[in-house]
Amino acid sequence: MKLEPLGPRFAAEVHDIDLDRASDETIAEVRAALVEHKVLFFRDQPLDDDGHVRLGRRLGELTASHPVVGGVDEAHPEVYALDSSDGGFADVWHTDVTFVRRPPLGSILRAVTLPATGGDTNWADSQLAYESLSAPVRRLADQLVAVHDGNREFGYYLAQRRGGRGNEWDGEVVTRLDPVEHPVVRVHPETGRRGLFVNPGFTSHIVGVSEAESRGILDLLYAHLTKPEHIVRHRWRAGDVAMWDNRSTAHYANRDYGSERRVMHRITLRGDIPIGPIG
Repeated sequence: MKLEPLGPRFAAEVHDIDLDRASDETIAEVRAALVEHKVLFFRDQPLDDDGHVRLGRRLGELTASHPVVGGVDEAHPEVYALDSSDGGFADVWHTDVTFVRRPPLGSILRAVTLPATGGDTNWADSQLAYESLSAPVRRLADQLVAVHDGNREFGYYLAQRRGGRGNEWDGEVVTRLDPVEHPVVRVHPETGRRGLFVNPGFTSHIVGVSEAESRGILDLLYAHLTKPEHIVRHRWRAGDVAMWDNRSTAHYANRDYGSERRVMHRITLRGDIPIGPIG
């Protein structure tokens, strides 16, 4: 497997591989590279929804498309369609589905319909961001717990468009979005590296501090996480597939293509409960 690193420690493009025909050995190499590089890009992949789901099942256990939003069709309940014609923009920094107890391990995204220009996606390395904080701020972050709440983004959708009944997630049908607590710093279960695990999309506040303190701390961490030296940006082409470790990244889709349509299909791999430095 030929890897072209896009930074000294973050992101790589994988060349000369057909994901739908790859051997088990190659898929194992992809899985290992995903943990090491955090974001992988693959060009010229002739995947449809069936192939997309097959690939995901070779890499891990698939979740439903989303806790609240239904699959792209009845044959593919695992595939989440991000369609700009239906509000599927994702133009806020976020880590996928952190508002549940077990957020996804990772995500696999492929381009379906692209605008003529624009619509790039950016990823931030949350581990590099944590490691480049000053030592006193790292020690503070290590002790903190934050609340993640999906109601702002998906509460109305669940109530009005799904009639209060979402998808099955972790063995239970989602009927309400109860906020959950996660450590502000997550210890990666495979590498032991620490990374920031807060995001503007779903993190509402920090537990045990005042509202003003919470906002100040979160704003500091968000600004640091999204510094240019922590980010890789991908310009999409037809046939592209991106794969990322949801435990060590955040991402943002540029909404800079006017009235043109942008459609992306995503699947997610079942994850585990985030653990912090103090458990």
